[in-house]
Amino acid sequence: MAYDEGLAQRIREVVVDYPTIAEKKMFGGIAFMLHDYMFCGVIDDRLMARVGPDNYADALTRPHVEKMDFTGREMKGYVYVDATGIEEDDSLQQWVTRCADFVQTLPPKKPKQKK
Repeated sequence: MAYDEGLAQRIREVVVDYPTIAEKKMFGGIAFMLHDYMFCGVIDDRLMARVGPDNYADALTRPHVEKMDFTGREMKGYVYVDATGIEEDDSLQQWVTRCADFVQTLPPKKPKQKK
């Protein structure tokens, strides 16, 4: 399934000054990684936003936001923001910043052991 490359580029422009940003193709879309944690991404034309469990209920009260249930199972701490909710650059920046701020509260990931 294709993802909105224009939205992905807009996210790249928001995160240009963040350290250690990486991109990974996953879920049929693209995910943006900060300190090896997925913090946002694009699936179809929607923003996938990792808001964290403490901010999850609040995020769901916002316009144009719905639960992320990619595999039919709700992913607590993650929401989808539809295209209408991120049309404006300020709105997209607020969501991306919210996601990055949450991920930066997480402990450093342990290096993966080689097999």
